Amino acid sequence: MDEVRAVVRGKDEVVRTAVTTLVAGGHLLLEDVPGVGKTVLATALARSVDLSVRRIQFTPDLLPSDVTGVSIWDPGERRFTFTPGAVFAGLVVADEINRASPKTQSALLECMAEGHVTVDGTTHALPTPFFVVATQNPADMEGTYPLPEAQRDRFLARVSVGYPAPDEEVAVLLARSGGAAVDPLDAVRPVADAADVRRLVDLAARVHAAPALVRYVVDLAAATREHPSVVLGASPRAALHLLRAARARALLAGRPHALPDDVQALCGPVLSHRLVTVDRGDLLADERAARSALDDVLARTPVRGG
Repeated sequence: MDEVRAVVRGKDEVVRTAVTTLVAGGHLLLEDVPGVGKTVLATALARSVDLSVRRIQFTPDLLPSDVTGVSIWDPGERRFTFTPGAVFAGLVVADEINRASPKTQSALLECMAEGHVTVDGTTHALPTPFFVVATQNPADMEGTYPLPEAQRDRFLARVSVGYPAPDEEVAVLLARSGGAAVDPLDAVRPVADAADVRRLVDLAARVHAAPALVRYVVDLAAATREHPSVVLGASPRAALHLLRAARARALLAGRPHALPDDVQALCGPVLSHRLVTVDRGDLLADERAARSALDDVLARTPVRGG
């Protein structure tokens, strides 16, 4: 987190949520307007962990085989050999994911769900850990293919970077206004490797969650399904992801048990992008309505004892 914060200044909670998603074994969706540092955050996170990294620029002409790989005829061997696609990396940065066709989006999201790729009947395992950080712009929808609800549900968390505070923006401008072009990302160094991440994911899964806390997560998910402004509420997968994220957040805080505070802090990032509200025709209005509904659900749902 320290390495990423050195580049993404003034966004501690955003960085914490990103690292929490990694430790929870999920995937992250960065959704915000252009120029606020979505790709910088994804790249800094990639460089801070010593994993193999691939960046895919999603465009309308990107094919599923560009993502997953393809079998190519080898005349010398007189057989087809598999050439891995860009998805074969520990950390995949999927830039502007909604610029590609639904068929190509589905190829990536199937990899996220299954952890492997099947080409011509042969299954190829992806690296472990396998972490996807996808970015998209919710404001400019011309020429895009918005992610369907079922595909958005594959992302454990969605965060918006947001505009920096004035002092932080001044610091960024000063840092990049020298005589020679200096990229702050060059200073980011790897401080963990694949084995470290696998160990953290395993530890997070073993963080204690009391039955009362699990019931609280279920109550929150159920409340979203009954909220008057919500057309489609949180799925059981969403509830599972919220519990996993709460366990990971507790681990990062040095606690062997998750608390309601962990659930409440992550309710927005984990659930908001999964809700479909009455304002679904407008993505920005839909997001605001989803956040408002979650605030209402959190205020009305008690933590049960036991």
